[in-house]
Amino acid sequence: MKNDIENESMNTIKKGGRPAKKLGEKRKYTVSVKLDTREYISLRTKANSAGISRSEFIRQSISGSMIRPRITPELNGHIRKLSGMGNNLNQIARRANAEGYANARGEYLRLAVKIDDLIETLRNDG
Repeated sequence: MKNDIENESMNTIKKGGRPAKKLGEKRKYTVSVKLDTREYISLRTKANSAGISRSEFIRQSISGSMIRPRITPELNGHIRKLSGMGNNLNQIARRANAEGYANARGEYLRLAVKIDDLIETLRNDG
């Protein structure tokens, strides 16, 4: 009889306490990051001024930030082309001021079409 009472008390479900978190809500990963003195002081100061722990500050920084991807070599090439075309436009403007606008008009129009095409390419790819 004594064993029956002990088994009964062991099989009862405890009610109380906080409900268990769902699998995706549990924080089970630890990430170690090395910081130099300046970075650590900056983290500590910002977390203290926000009134939150350093861990919570880092979590909020991660979820609230957007990291831009590196510029691809292709995009870098397009930027270089645009820069060259800008230089050409300056040369055309200088020549137009010296020789007259009628002579530089054709060259300007050709370059303007190239620039428009390149910008359209960047919009579609980017």
